[in-house]
Amino acid sequence: MPDKLVIHTEKITDASRIIGLCPFDAIEFQRDHYAINAACKMCRLCETNGPPGVFEFVEDEQVTSDTSQWRGIAVYAEHSEGNLHPVTLELLGKAQELTAKNHQPIFVLLIGHKLGSLVETLSAYGVDEIVQFDHPQLDGFRIEPYAAAFEAFIRQTKPAVVLVGATPIGRSLAPRMAARFRTGLTADCTELEMQPEGELVQIRPAFGGNIMARIATPHHRPQFATVRYKVMREAAPLPNPALKIRLMQIAESLLDSKIQILQAVRRGRETDITEATVLVVAGRGIANAKDLAMVQALTDALGGQLAATRPMVEKGWLEAKRHVGLSGRTVKPNLLITCGVSGAIQFTAGIMNSECIFAINNDPDAPIFQVANYGVVGDLYEVIPPLTERLLSTRRSPT
Repeated sequence: MPDKLVIHTEKITDASRIIGLCPFDAIEFQRDHYAINAACKMCRLCETNGPPGVFEFVEDEQVTSDTSQWRGIAVYAEHSEGNLHPVTLELLGKAQELTAKNHQPIFVLLIGHKLGSLVETLSAYGVDEIVQFDHPQLDGFRIEPYAAAFEAFIRQTKPAVVLVGATPIGRSLAPRMAARFRTGLTADCTELEMQPEGELVQIRPAFGGNIMARIATPHHRPQFATVRYKVMREAAPLPNPALKIRLMQIAESLLDSKIQILQAVRRGRETDITEATVLVVAGRGIANAKDLAMVQALTDALGGQLAATRPMVEKGWLEAKRHVGLSGRTVKPNLLITCGVSGAIQFTAGIMNSECIFAINNDPDAPIFQVANYGVVGDLYEVIPPLTERLLSTRRSPT
């Protein structure tokens, strides 16, 4: 049974005080008794402010895991057409950092078909064991068989922590696994910390980015986290790494899927701002859509790509694929120039790993200057055109 609020009607001495206690109108009178309806937010204000003993919060009986039976960090290795997704190496880098504190093993989970080259690639990164499910039925991602393989791996290996990339595939797999094991999942983490006793602290912005929440799963295992691409440092290959490879099998019936892949059509290669080495970001300081041409001119002079904050995308001035921030793309360019960007935490969390940040803003107290390496306090309409002309003249001048 889930947590619930119980009303002890027999203890009510003043009925006029009951209905108005809830700011969400969740308390109602039904025929001959009071009840809690679906509007209840479990804020427990009725219990705190109501008549003594009338409202009682009854907690669900928690089923906990024997945490001592779970050990190590597992990284799901996402791949496509024989190539690892780069987020896999970032997860391995973070796993190496986390295990340095408690010396637990690192497992890599590979699911697919003809995985030999991927095993060879991953073997250079000093993981303790690569566990693979290699079967023709796993050639191409389909959620049912992949989830079955993932579950079998966890049940046999019992990793204390499971790290998955916050990609479309990762966001399909991780919630299913967390639900099957009745454990917690923190999505889109921007940082991870390991406590000495093995508890994972999962850090991500919350409440619209106004706070950085530190989330733990103290009583359940495994501890699941999905991590955004471009927020962690990639693992470095190790000389002469030790390696163990384990091939796992699952029942043929679990490889069946209601999804049948009829044809795969390669999409034309799109410009991806996550791969850009130079980014120029337009923010709320841009007054009109036509003024983006000014920012585009600066972008072209630098040989970079144009990006935007959320307000620019919501206005329809730029495509969603150019949105930088936690609700858009996390980026890691060599140079990032912000134009009229205030620097809300949702945005800055998406650019923190940029090598050099250069900010232009007319507000000297704008939060963006707290994270920028260099900054210009001034009107972007007065700063950008001469800066662009200076860059162009430098390119035109003889070397």
